[in-house]
Amino acid sequence: MPLSGTTPSSQRTASADERILLSTPDVGPVEEEFLLRAFRGGWIAPIGPDLRAFEDELAAEVGVRHAVGLSSGTAALHMGLLGLGVRPGDAVVTSTMTFAATANAITYCGARPHFVDCASDGNMDPALLHRVLKELAAEGRAPAAIVPVDLLGRPADYGRILPIAAEFEVPVLIDAAESLGSAYGQEPCGSFGQAAAVSFNGNKIMTTSGGGALLTDDDRLAEYAAYLSAQAREPVAHYEHREIGFNYRLSNLLAALGRAQLTRLHGMIDRRRAIRQRYDDSIVSPWEGITLFGADNPHRDNAWLSAILVDEQRAGFSAGDLGAWLAAHSIETRSLWKPMHLQPVFTAAPMHGGQVSEFLFASGLTMPSGSALSETDVDRIIETVIDFISCPKPQFDRIA
Repeated sequence: MPLSGTTPSSQRTASADERILLSTPDVGPVEEEFLLRAFRGGWIAPIGPDLRAFEDELAAEVGVRHAVGLSSGTAALHMGLLGLGVRPGDAVVTSTMTFAATANAITYCGARPHFVDCASDGNMDPALLHRVLKELAAEGRAPAAIVPVDLLGRPADYGRILPIAAEFEVPVLIDAAESLGSAYGQEPCGSFGQAAAVSFNGNKIMTTSGGGALLTDDDRLAEYAAYLSAQAREPVAHYEHREIGFNYRLSNLLAALGRAQLTRLHGMIDRRRAIRQRYDDSIVSPWEGITLFGADNPHRDNAWLSAILVDEQRAGFSAGDLGAWLAAHSIETRSLWKPMHLQPVFTAAPMHGGQVSEFLFASGLTMPSGSALSETDVDRIIETVIDFISCPKPQFDRIA
């Protein structure tokens, strides 16, 4: 039977008391076929034909010259930063509204993150970025890199961020961990800046179980990332190393899984968008005080995680109240990312702004969004939310 991207995954409806999770892997017969073919071919070792093919297919999907398959999106950020020349003591400007991996990768290089607040869509505020770069330039401290983040799959405002970066001659590494399959205008996310990092973690839009990739048009940067990620081994007959390397390469078997997922990527995105539309139609539009997070971002995103914002004064309840109710009914939700400047490990890092990200953290709630969710699962989520909104307030005041 020929390999095909049209075979659907095996969706399984959660039982009435089984927990519904935010974003589980969506795998089925196609993934099994690719994995078995790699396994039976004997390519269990880290680097093999599926890894090379996956890198080529991924680069073609995004429209860049190179994709370097790595063990995680964090590893991709780390390799990208080192490839751009980030060194100990450097400043790197990034968004405060992100997962810790973005800032962690900066610290792996010995650099210091400078956090910038976001706009209402959760992405880096370009006006604030310009102000920060101007202040650093006046102090004679040009940052080594800028790392914008495509929050929940929605692209940052590259039409403004990239010209600002060019004005101050600062390279840009995109944290596109959440945005594979999204687009800014007509251009795919992952194709902007000097390089971009994507993630294939188990909860992402597509998965290799664990993994990531560095995407770039820069031949030198791609070659250096591949070199560093394979323990910086020199191309000689014996083991020789001139630099400290890392064991970051993606394995051939996981790359085979990624190839299968890539054939189904657009179908999985369509499913996530359909789930978000159901939330918009059934929860957001009919009820006072609930809005769809990121709806003001005009660019086509992959709907990786659908999130709502709850105006407590208008709705009569908080995002935390709703999250507690859903948890009590075995439905996983999560607040939006806790801003990095509020994380205990980064309290000493420079911060510019902060009120917008703090508001989003307090009022935002991500909903189950995985493409493996069945219609019955989505019905159950929506019905549980409506039950909560409709019940008398004293009842949900007593939620443990």
